[in-house]
Amino acid sequence: MRGLGELEAKVMDVLWSADEPLRVREVLERLTTDRPLAYTTVMTVLDNLHGKGYAQRNKTGRAYEYTAASSREEAGARLLREVLYSSGEAKQVLLHFAETATPEESAILRRALRKGKPS
Repeated sequence: MRGLGELEAKVMDVLWSADEPLRVREVLERLTTDRPLAYTTVMTVLDNLHGKGYAQRNKTGRAYEYTAASSREEAGARLLREVLYSSGEAKQVLLHFAETATPEESAILRRALRKGKPS
């Protein structure tokens, strides 16, 4: 399974919040972390996110500009599918989730099934 690590999730939060493509330096400047990060660390994380399919990049001049490859919701759904199918028992996992869902989760699922999409 190719989920997100802690720093990857923070970098993706920056990309999801951005209105335009960002260079590594811009991502670094927008990150809020407990400790200072090196430019090369952020560059490596962005490269890894690109490799995992979470970020897209386009070369402009000598540098890459990065954007999120999908919305936060689409990425979450992709991760959920990876978890379901990595179990080898997707049907059983999904049924167990439905049986143990909170009232709020159940209501969301019912609305989505009635409308054919989440509200």
